[in-house]
Amino acid sequence: MPTRIARTAWNGGLQDGSGQVELSSSHLATFDVSFPTRSADDAGGHTSPEELIAAAHSACYAMQLSALIAEAGGTPQSLEVTAEVSLGPDPAGGFRIPGIALRVVGEVDGLDEAGFLEAANAAKASCPVSKALTGTTITLDARLES
Repeated sequence: MPTRIARTAWNGGLQDGSGQVELSSSHLATFDVSFPTRSADDAGGHTSPEELIAAAHSACYAMQLSALIAEAGGTPQSLEVTAEVSLGPDPAGGFRIPGIALRVVGEVDGLDEAGFLEAANAAKASCPVSKALTGTTITLDARLES
């Protein structure tokens, strides 16, 4: 299996510094990062580790759910997955990711709501990114559209 690489070049201190995150394996993009924008409500054109985790989690979950729907005899027509990753204070000091909220709305042929919800919950537990984030509470809100 392949290994993917991202690189960050950082200059300065935490509060006055900034950096660029490069998607080195794919060469698709370079994103600006800074702590002030990471901890602000308005990202100001910058990304953050939390947004990158949300992107990775939503994509991984969508792939895993698609596979599990097919294993259950269904055919996914569309899956819209949102992952919300927040940054919060750590009681032990510093910061932590207190939770991740996954939401999925699916259009699926061949599965009823119970079958879809079973696949959705199984995907939450079995997607590789969920497994990597086991120290964080992950919630799921799943809905099947007809």
